[in-house]
Amino acid sequence: MKTQRLLRAGIGIAAVTSLTLLAGCSGGDDSAADSNSGVAPEGETTTIQFWHSMSGTNGESIDAVVESFNASQDEVEVVATFQGSYPETLTKLQQSIPAGTGPDISMIERAFVPLLAEAKVLADLNPFLESSDMSEDSFVEGLMGNITFDGELNAIPFNRSSPMLHVNKTALDELGLEVPTTWEETEAVANALVVKNGNETSRYGLTMNYESWWPISLIVQQGGSFFNEDGTAIGFDEEGVEAFEFIKRMQDSGALYYPPTTDSGNVVGQMFLGGQVAMVVNSSGSIGGYLQNATFDYQTAFLPEGERAAAPTGGANLVMLADSDKQDPAWAFLEWLINDPEGGQRFIKDTGYVPFTPAIAESEEFVELFEAEPQRKVAYDQLANSIDTNNSPHFAEIDQEFLKTIQAIMYDDADIETSLDAFIERANAILAD
Repeated sequence: MKTQRLLRAGIGIAAVTSLTLLAGCSGGDDSAADSNSGVAPEGETTTIQFWHSMSGTNGESIDAVVESFNASQDEVEVVATFQGSYPETLTKLQQSIPAGTGPDISMIERAFVPLLAEAKVLADLNPFLESSDMSEDSFVEGLMGNITFDGELNAIPFNRSSPMLHVNKTALDELGLEVPTTWEETEAVANALVVKNGNETSRYGLTMNYESWWPISLIVQQGGSFFNEDGTAIGFDEEGVEAFEFIKRMQDSGALYYPPTTDSGNVVGQMFLGGQVAMVVNSSGSIGGYLQNATFDYQTAFLPEGERAAAPTGGANLVMLADSDKQDPAWAFLEWLINDPEGGQRFIKDTGYVPFTPAIAESEEFVELFEAEPQRKVAYDQLANSIDTNNSPHFAEIDQEFLKTIQAIMYDDADIETSLDAFIERANAILAD
């Protein structure tokens, strides 16, 4: 079954064989840090390969952080290499690990961690945390879901985000409206914000990214779950119908603009900043750009609640490869990222991702930042409502099936209940394989 999962994820037969062999020799006990120390002889520098998926200004921030680490000492040199998008980075890892040409450290989209953890190609980070007087409690609890497998901590959070409500408060104030906190309020406010010129809509009340984030959070808010507790079946039924009926009512009334599949984040962002929509459900990673470019009173809020509050998380974690022969030097870099103000703290401030440790959030720098930019604090505070959506190695594959279902419902007006029943049947078949 593991072999079939890896094949579906894009790993060839030879790679699967190599991964199986790797799983048998990668260990995973507390001696891992000692057996793969990789410390260079005295006076020499150890080079660590770090793969990531940050481009543009975020990529520049990664480069700046790595340069700071390299300048801070002369024992370890980190070489950071952009490998493309999250899926592209995963594909390159799948190709390089069996060949023994993978990096020492890699950035991995949080949904892909279970797949690699099941293949036993990720190092257990618990011994390294213990050696540095840290533990899982050193990180924000809401970001720690589905990174521990068979007692091993296989990843640590880094560039993480969460979907939230971004609001043009000026538009709401002009109509005497309050920021919505529930589904019912959201529907009413979104409809009230619509502006029409004849048959043309010049302003929508609400829009959202083409992603599974918000629909999944709506399902959980109604008491369902994407997977059941042990990840062996889909965990919702009527909750999914209720979620999509809520979205479709707003689309049918003209209050909700649903974007195209391509570049939806930029599309809805431009509409929001241009005043063509008053509220948008988008990543907390959008805060920096919105703050810089908004010409109105820009505010953020928790995702409006259904039966309960819930919000998934996104972004990526950092992993150490089990077959790295430089694990101690690699950990030296990871430890610095976690604890040094010029490491992860600087990266989080520069990019707008949420703090991944309480220490970062409680630092003097971030206390002042949260006061100056309260939009960021809302994003961090919402982590208390975090939910896990990827407690299965199948998540990435099933998420693609879910996106097809979203397309059918939102673009083709397919029957909601029939579409979701078909999705659940397909997904459960994948999970049973």
